[in-house]
Amino acid sequence: MDQKIVEGGSDGGAALMPHPDVATSSGGIAAGVLMCLLSMSSIQFGSALSSPIINAYGPAGATWLRLVFASAALALIVRPKIMSYSRTQWLGVLALGTVSALMTTSFFSAIARIPLGLAVAIEFLGPLLVATLGFGLSRQLLWPVFAAVGVLLLAYDGEEWVGNLPGILFAIGAGAGWACYILLTKKVGNAFQGLEGLSVSLLVAAVVSTPFGFVSAVPHLTAFGLLEIAGLALLVPLLPYVLEMVALRRMPTSSFGILMSLEPAIGAFAGFVILSQPMTPSQMFGTGLVVAASIGATVFAARS
Repeated sequence: MDQKIVEGGSDGGAALMPHPDVATSSGGIAAGVLMCLLSMSSIQFGSALSSPIINAYGPAGATWLRLVFASAALALIVRPKIMSYSRTQWLGVLALGTVSALMTTSFFSAIARIPLGLAVAIEFLGPLLVATLGFGLSRQLLWPVFAAVGVLLLAYDGEEWVGNLPGILFAIGAGAGWACYILLTKKVGNAFQGLEGLSVSLLVAAVVSTPFGFVSAVPHLTAFGLLEIAGLALLVPLLPYVLEMVALRRMPTSSFGILMSLEPAIGAFAGFVILSQPMTPSQMFGTGLVVAASIGATVFAARS
């Protein structure tokens, strides 16, 4: 595996191309750390704040509306040269856009049914497997095993299993989508300049989600709802894209990867603060296992 980190961003967070480690000042690293923390907070709190939108328009409708606003905003900024792309480039963005739409719909379907922290932890298994399988069948596969144990602890609150089977299956689907998203983003990023590939893939994702989201969302739309969705679309994914890209220019990718491993913990915290989803000590320990497994995989990748 030729990447030092697994590019990330739960639920549509910025998918980042591998960058070489760069020498940076302590001030630059501090700024990069702050940007990473803001990015992860934006992603997870944006997901938590999306709960009323999901309830109002359904997971498919919420996905479609968010993708429409996000893709339109990014297209206005990037202004992709749509008529100039080759067949190979189009195949790449069509695949990436389709995966992005399905991944986001699956994640929204999951958090509508199970706690946010559990959904993020399960989804995180996808990129973690991509990272470890890149080194073959070795002891590095222990990292996903540790993370899976953490997920099991998260799924039990001491009295009963939380969530339900459909929610867990949707989270697994989101994790599989995230793993595919990582691999496809690498190919698309190499085939386009700047953010053009990302911009076009978001447009494709909006189109792909239209048949499912239009009917679910449009009959219930209000003027206030449109403003609310526009704000959430800026919160996730546009703000994380900018923050993470700038952060990578200021800090080594290994440090970036370790910081991004905190995302399941931030997701659990956002679920507690915004959605009043409490956690038992064993669930907190489970979250810690998922984070530790991700950090372990990242550190090993950085040293290899």
